[in-house]
Amino acid sequence: MHRPWPYLLAALLAGCSFALAAADYRAPVSHDDGWPVADARAVHLDTAPFAALEARLADGSYKNITSILVARDGKLVYEHYFNGGDAEHLNDVRSASKSVTALLAGAAIDRGLIPGVQAKVYGFFPDKQPVQHADPRKQAITLEDLLTMSSLWECNDENEFSSGHEERMYVSEDWLQFALDLPIKGFAPWMSKPADSPHGRAFSYCTAGAFVAGAVVERAARMPLARFAAEALEKPLGIEHAQWNTSPLGIGMGGGGTRYRSRDLAKLGQLALDEGRWHGKQVISAAWIRAMLGVHAQARDDADYGYLWWCFRKPVTGIDEPVWAMGGNGGNYVFVVPSRQLVAVITSTAYNQRYAHPQSQEILREYLLKAAQPGR
Repeated sequence: MHRPWPYLLAALLAGCSFALAAADYRAPVSHDDGWPVADARAVHLDTAPFAALEARLADGSYKNITSILVARDGKLVYEHYFNGGDAEHLNDVRSASKSVTALLAGAAIDRGLIPGVQAKVYGFFPDKQPVQHADPRKQAITLEDLLTMSSLWECNDENEFSSGHEERMYVSEDWLQFALDLPIKGFAPWMSKPADSPHGRAFSYCTAGAFVAGAVVERAARMPLARFAAEALEKPLGIEHAQWNTSPLGIGMGGGGTRYRSRDLAKLGQLALDEGRWHGKQVISAAWIRAMLGVHAQARDDADYGYLWWCFRKPVTGIDEPVWAMGGNGGNYVFVVPSRQLVAVITSTAYNQRYAHPQSQEILREYLLKAAQPGR
């Protein structure tokens, strides 16, 4: 069919613009931080989705994104910073810190400091007893219950009326006592009991539980959580800068607010992808990584849960491939996609914004995963 010249000229210019955008792709610069870098095309990634993504960021379609990094086959292949973000910035990844706490629990178990995930939580804190709302079922709560967000504490951050809501914890001085004193939850007729739930666990998102899991590691290691993290995890990965928060009484905050540089967040994802190895050295046991990235509870209709790691199902229509994730308020994510040997970091300051999580997940689904479509 004959096309008028204006139409053909517009199409030609559009094609040239797209080609120029694709040509603008730049491989990450090699730093002295342990990350090997490569051209994305050398590891069979299509760079066109990266150009399209940058256009959406430039026109404001995606807001408050500060960095996006992608590693493929153990090499850093895409690294861009936006909205004032830079390679040295310590990103406040909020609840993505919980996943780091899971890694530290594994490190403590690997070292024999904790006998295993069935260790009883209250046994680590004899100085905090007796507790309020005494109940034999509280004494039976295990570390695994905290790691899977399925303890019987009445604790639900998604219910503002919950006794254990994190905002109530923050205004108390003794966060640990606050959590240990929580009552046993009741199950209303519309709530699934553990016995009726997938995997035998009734999921309830509870930051107080993740905080106590970090406190268990701290007690078992007999050192501050930040120091144990540095010795057991960060130094072996070449992570030189991190910031950990503490409770008012100085207990390490394993439930949120830890700060890392974007490249270092990518290292945590790569460690998980490579079953606990970094540059061939076993930092965390492969057995722990497999357990951590195993489904232990159903968090929502569209997501499962491991040990303080999310597992999103079917991120691409028609393709059932799990995506494991560290996730935090603001749309902060470290995504691990085993089927594509891919790690992606998205940092964002869209704290408490409804669009934050959908935006980051759309970036993964519509751009980063499409860059790594099978056959490319």
